[in-house]
Amino acid sequence: MRELKIFSGQGNPKLAADICRFLHLPMGQISLGKFPDGENYCKIEEDVRGRDVFLIQPTCPPVNDNLMELLIMIDSCKRASAARITAVMPYFGYARQDRKDEGRVPITAKLVANVITRAGADRVLTMDLHAAQIQGFFDVPVDHLYAAPVLNEHFLSKGWAPEDLVVVSPDEGSIKRAIGHVKRLGGRLAIVDKRRASATQTSQENLIGGPVEGKVALMFDDMISTAGSITGAAKLVQRMGAREIHVAATHAVFCGPAMDNLRSAPITSLVVTDSIPLKQDHLPENVVVLSVAPLLAEAIKRIHHDQSISAMFGG
Repeated sequence: MRELKIFSGQGNPKLAADICRFLHLPMGQISLGKFPDGENYCKIEEDVRGRDVFLIQPTCPPVNDNLMELLIMIDSCKRASAARITAVMPYFGYARQDRKDEGRVPITAKLVANVITRAGADRVLTMDLHAAQIQGFFDVPVDHLYAAPVLNEHFLSKGWAPEDLVVVSPDEGSIKRAIGHVKRLGGRLAIVDKRRASATQTSQENLIGGPVEGKVALMFDDMISTAGSITGAAKLVQRMGAREIHVAATHAVFCGPAMDNLRSAPITSLVVTDSIPLKQDHLPENVVVLSVAPLLAEAIKRIHHDQSISAMFGG
């Protein structure tokens, strides 16, 4: 592991420190900050010539600051003659802008992929992209991880009987994800019929499949932003008679009215990962935060040694 160097941006330094601890490596020394006029500053404080460099930086809020900092870190390493630069983005911002759903709008996810590639990244390591096809937006290799094993392990430890479980997909876009969890956890599948009125407003009218009456309902999503959709789905499942409602998501974006929505939702527990930094004292009491540091550390080790990533998920 001598030639492996890990540096962290300011997006999630605790996750980076946990990854280094699992790999028994020191954190790379880097100076980051801003000039008085607001421009970003970066200096790599140690030799990276000929090294395999991993830059850990989720592009979570503040999205533009974290993205720009990642680009500058990549350029710093490239100009310092690093042998290979991997952008480790546990959360990929702008992922929801992945298509033209109306006229005269950009495909910003593709633009961000282009910029990261042109900055000098040789490969990208990310987790639970909002749309898997975003991997194709990059002109460099992308290793796409899934937090599902971490979430499934948590729920399996509860000891629920499979016949007591119903895995609920909060919308039609999450059906494939829900089916995967059914295969690992057991139980039946139900789907919430979600109708989107605008970019910020949705309604949940019907539940397909199930039934959920008297059952433990598990809902999985890739991210929770304002929590409007997941709250609406939880209220629908409660009306249908679910005994308990547990929600799990990889990325806890938690913006806007998210905290108020979650506190008013009939949710027994909310399980998220630390792909995005969270302030524990600001979270509702029913929130459980699981670490994806071991998963990312294993992936980094495998990439460094040119080993299979898909083998981590039985592929």
